[in-house]
Amino acid sequence: MDHITFLVAVVIVTALAFDFTNGFHDTANAMATSIATGALAPRTAVLVSAVLNVAGAFLSTEVARTISGGIVDDSLVTPGMIFAGLVGAILWNLLTWLLGLPSSSSHALFGGLIGAVWAGAGGHAVHGGEVVAKVLVPAVASPVVAGIAALAATHLAYRLTERAREKSVADGFRVGQIASASLVSLAHGTNDAQKTMGVITLTLVSAGALGADAEPPVWVIASAGLVIGLGTYLGGWRIIRTLGKGLTEIRSPQGFAAETATTTVILVSAHLGFALSTTQVASGSILGAGLGRRLAEVRWNVAGRMVIAWLVTLPAAALVGGLAASAVRHGGDLGTAAVALVGAALAAGIVALARRSPVDARNVNDAPEVTFRSAPPAEVGTAV
Repeated sequence: MDHITFLVAVVIVTALAFDFTNGFHDTANAMATSIATGALAPRTAVLVSAVLNVAGAFLSTEVARTISGGIVDDSLVTPGMIFAGLVGAILWNLLTWLLGLPSSSSHALFGGLIGAVWAGAGGHAVHGGEVVAKVLVPAVASPVVAGIAALAATHLAYRLTERAREKSVADGFRVGQIASASLVSLAHGTNDAQKTMGVITLTLVSAGALGADAEPPVWVIASAGLVIGLGTYLGGWRIIRTLGKGLTEIRSPQGFAAETATTTVILVSAHLGFALSTTQVASGSILGAGLGRRLAEVRWNVAGRMVIAWLVTLPAAALVGGLAASAVRHGGDLGTAAVALVGAALAAGIVALARRSPVDARNVNDAPEVTFRSAPPAEVGTAV
């Protein structure tokens, strides 16, 4: 602990601030479909998700190790670079939350960190092969795999229940959704809380407080888990609305299928150390579930905006992180203070804009004003 300077403490606090935004940004991944189908009341859903996110943080540290010693050369990283990268990630998370776009908190973090390290230490400090293998490839593959799995599961669910009474089918799958949504929350904690653990561990390694390839200390695991749980409980209602009501009209069999596919992909990836985007996995699953029901409505204009956000996230966060790192590098303590003040001002402005059109537990299930591009929805129990 003797190596924890004021700057390192600032970086740790900033990392936890990112963890908080990650929590409310990604609540939708676990609970949007359960809230949309009525399987769980909104406040109950975010409480369950918060508790299980905290529990999931203690299940594994493989993803944390990928970040703390994988995508960048930790011997060349400074706390100032990490701080700059986190500022870029936080601002991007807040902007996409304002717009209600389920973009990737993970890619915002990776982009901010990569841009800051590149600007501060040069391109050789970024491990391009690791970035491709453990970030970019999973980013492309995971939503496709999850979408195909959810489509197949939805198709099977409607086939098996095509002769059953609509109410029995809906009620049965709503009960199943309580379990499947809970597992998504547990998986999210296992994957996403570790990203903050990895950043804090990388900071401690760069400051000499930990040795190279060190595991995250218990206090780092606990703090990352608790903060992401708090962010989850506050609920990212704008993004919950987009995933639950904006992309497709979700019925309980589809919700169960989407959540099951999401959980499976996230847990397998976390075990392998792939720091994938849980947002992309959940979005792919929901889209697959929408396509798996005959005559289902899919809002392709919303899906298109989501894909654009996915493509822009990493380079946009990298640009902001790189600019912030340049200011820190050339301005020293004054540059660091300037980045902090500008970042805080921008964050406050985004929050102020969001307050003009609030979305909360009371109106989260109000359908967004978007146009469907396909046929009217089939009723529950209609075969696909």
